[in-house]
Amino acid sequence: MRIFSDLNDHQCVALAQTGDGKAFSEIVMRYQDRIYRFLVRLTHSPDAALDLTQDTFLRAYQSLERWRPDAQFKTWLFQIARNIAFDRLRREKRVAFVELEEDFALQEDPAAGPDALLETAQRYRLLETALAKLPAEHREILLLREIEEMTYDEIALVLELNLGTVKSRIARARTALLAHIEH
Repeated sequence: MRIFSDLNDHQCVALAQTGDGKAFSEIVMRYQDRIYRFLVRLTHSPDAALDLTQDTFLRAYQSLERWRPDAQFKTWLFQIARNIAFDRLRREKRVAFVELEEDFALQEDPAAGPDALLETAQRYRLLETALAKLPAEHREILLLREIEEMTYDEIALVLELNLGTVKSRIARARTALLAHIEH
């Protein structure tokens, strides 16, 4: 009996490419929450994000033969999710935002007093408001960098941008975010 949790992404994908459904199930288990989180923030709809998450993994499974071992599977998967989400948002002619509080659930210190809890909640609301005012390309790049903790190289692959563009876009997005927070 093979234990897939001991395998890295490349190994699981290689097995899935040979038709091993359990290997692909392991990939789904590893990434479904992250993909869903990313999509719910882009669509502002938990229901749409669920559908898009399923569509992402379906498309990934159907396209496994096109994945190249020299590419990082995570970035390939996020690229599929992003493309599916933006296709849907373009069709619906909307781009939305989901509050951070849903994910972070105010991860404060349990020993913190009511004043500290209130201050943390206020900071989250301020950040949420500022993020909601950003253009989709700025919001998206900040989510990938700060929430999904992707490297600049990974973001460049997901967004199909060169590294310099990623760096400048992140800098512009951070500047815009700070400007919205200060107002």
